[in-house]
Amino acid sequence: MKVRAISVAAAILIFTGCAELFNILQTSTNLPLTEEEVINGLKEALTFGAKNSAQRLAEENGYYGDVAIKILLPDDARIIVENISKIPGGDKLIEDVIVRINRAAEDAAKEVAPIFVNSIKQMTIKDAFNILNGADNAATNYLQNTTYNELYALFKPKIQTSTEKNIIGNISTKDSWVTLTSNWNTVANSVAGRLSGFKPVNTDLDDFLTNKALEGMFTKVEVEELKIRKEVSARVTPILKRVFGTLDNKAN
Repeated sequence: MKVRAISVAAAILIFTGCAELFNILQTSTNLPLTEEEVINGLKEALTFGAKNSAQRLAEENGYYGDVAIKILLPDDARIIVENISKIPGGDKLIEDVIVRINRAAEDAAKEVAPIFVNSIKQMTIKDAFNILNGADNAATNYLQNTTYNELYALFKPKIQTSTEKNIIGNISTKDSWVTLTSNWNTVANSVAGRLSGFKPVNTDLDDFLTNKALEGMFTKVEVEELKIRKEVSARVTPILKRVFGTLDNKAN
């Protein structure tokens, strides 16, 4: 009888202990986030989103096949496009230029991940909390503010190489652009041009196209960020679920 009584008592203690342990574990998930959890969660989210975006853009047609971010010639190039389109095969020549520009951006996208990761490693605790509690694109803004110049330096030479390739004879996109804008600006800056309200065109073609490529890059990063913030299924690790789960609680 004593043995049975001891066994019953032991069972009660075991089950009681399990219940208490369950309560402790359950309560711990509701504990406030630590600074370490926040910064680790944000770094993981940024790394995941940035690498995903870069990988998709680096694929063939990552830019060219996406209507939302496909890089086109500036509106100022309309006269070039219209004139070349009048000659046989002209439309194809213009399309070939656009394809090359987008392929250059796709090529550059292969090299952006280390730039993003380096910026993410330098994130401070203040940065992390500002991102967590900020707007839905706060993480994207952080990356844009800390990497844009370096990414620009990566993309521009590749875009420039594309615009300097010949499209007709010995004439490149860049040559056509310079000729067009120079002639136009001569007219626009004349007395008659000013009286007619003409405005000179000062668009730097390579600069314009590079900025459009980066605009597309950060558009995709923002899409990834929004997924993690809004969709539970996009939080693929425990730390992401815990950190971004606090945003769900605030929303409710």
